Amino acid sequence: MHRTAVLKLLRAHATRPLDLHEAAMTAATIHFVEAHADCLLRSQLSGHLTGSAWVVDTARTRTLLTHHRKLDLWLQLGGHADGEPDLAGVALREAQEESGLTRLRLAAAAIFDLDRHRIPERKGVPEHWHYDLRFLLEADPAEPLVVSGESKELAWVNVSAVTALNPEESMARMVRKTRAGQG
Repeated sequence: MHRTAVLKLLRAHATRPLDLHEAAMTAATIHFVEAHADCLLRSQLSGHLTGSAWVVDTARTRTLLTHHRKLDLWLQLGGHADGEPDLAGVALREAQEESGLTRLRLAAAAIFDLDRHRIPERKGVPEHWHYDLRFLLEADPAEPLVVSGESKELAWVNVSAVTALNPEESMARMVRKTRAGQG
C-alpha cells in the first residue's frame, strides 16, 4: 500500500503552527503510518486513517454538520479511507455521499486539522483509533441536502454555535481555525 503521499501531507502539517495537542497527535499519526503498511484499511484493528470534511460556506461563517446516527453527536462529515491513499479525495467523497451536495470544492490540498480519537467497541469490532485527516471544503448552503443513512440530520450551523452542539476540543479547534482565517 502506497503511503508516501499520506506521509508527505502529514509531515507538511507537522511544520505548521499547531497547538501542543494537535502537534502530538500529528506526530503519533506519522509514527502510526510509518509503522503500519495497512494503515488505510479497517482491517488494521489497532486503528486506521479516516478523511473528514470541514464544509464551510464561502464566507466561512457557517459549517455543515451531521448528527451522526451511531455516535449520536454533531460532527463534521467523513469516513474511512478503505485503502485510498488520497485522503482529501476520501473527505470529498464522504461529504458528497453523506450530504447529497454535488458542487463541493476543496479549498486547499493541505490538511486543515488532524485529530486522533478512540472509537468504542461495537458489533465485534474492538475499540480502536481513528487517525482523522480533516480537509477544508466549500459548498453553497442553498444547494439541497440529502440525509444519508449514517445521519439523523444535517444542518448548516453558524461557526460560532458549533460548540453549543458539540463542545469537544476537536470541534472547538476547527472553529478557532475557521474564525482565524486558517485554511
